[in-house]
Amino acid sequence: MFNVKKLLMAASLSSMTAVALLASGAAMAAAPMAKTPAPGYFRVMLGAFEITPISDGTVELQVEKLLAQPVAATNHALSKVFLMTPLETSVNAFVVNTGTKLILIDSGAGSLFGPTLGKLVANLKASGYEPSQIDDIFITHLHPDHIGGLVANGELVFPNAVIHADQHDVEYWLSKDNMDKAPEDQKGMFQGAMASLNPYIAAKRLLPFTGNTEFMPGVRGFSSYGHTVGHTVYEVESKEQRLKFIGDLIHVGGVQFAHPEVTIQFDTHQKEAAATRERVFNEAARDGVLIGAAHIQFPGLGHLQKDKKGFEWVPVNFTQMH
Repeated sequence: MFNVKKLLMAASLSSMTAVALLASGAAMAAAPMAKTPAPGYFRVMLGAFEITPISDGTVELQVEKLLAQPVAATNHALSKVFLMTPLETSVNAFVVNTGTKLILIDSGAGSLFGPTLGKLVANLKASGYEPSQIDDIFITHLHPDHIGGLVANGELVFPNAVIHADQHDVEYWLSKDNMDKAPEDQKGMFQGAMASLNPYIAAKRLLPFTGNTEFMPGVRGFSSYGHTVGHTVYEVESKEQRLKFIGDLIHVGGVQFAHPEVTIQFDTHQKEAAATRERVFNEAARDGVLIGAAHIQFPGLGHLQKDKKGFEWVPVNFTQMH
């Protein structure tokens, strides 16, 4: 038989203990904050191709000083989308699994852009792929946050990959003469390009191309010069579904979608960069193709809709289903 009196006494004591703890402010289940996100990868299907965006991390940029418009205009535009400067900016790369080839679009920053970036390899492995499995790497342009991940301590990170980049960018950024003529604050970009690509050149794994190029069925490159002299948009297509990887055609979505005419200091040729952005965005909005952007908030995938003078960004729907 249960002793009802003892049970009631025990319940009373337990209640009194809980009240005492609450009164004293003691936490019942205190735990330290984790302060780490989940691994940075995402997956969607494009026809029969599997697309895996990979995060290289984020970096804070003082975009109000970088965009070619008044500081007040930048701050106002960002406040309308609940952002501020310095702006935490994503650096995204993308894996395309065609079923027969494993392709990487850009390689992240590696060690060239500070400690908050360089997470691509860890996130690539978390997604289920090893760097040695990558067959081809298509580089949109040779800025450090797109090529720095190619090497680590002078060694090839992707030892079995062939690197593809536009010849104009290769000639420009690997030129010592151009580096010597460049302002001091830009010389590091040349040095980063040389450190990242020269090991692949020595291994005979760099394959430059010029202009619009079809690399394999369903994988094409289109000249989109302006941001750099050889900037390239890559398009993949499967079962009549298309995805354009636009590299650095846009940096600050909160400003440049509504005002594509606004350029950034990183653009080598400002007017050409703005005209290219307008052209590619109009084509993407007209055709309804999916966009993969290097610096739109991870995973950087979405569609564009024409909106008055500018464009509206529609992020992809989250999915766990293939």
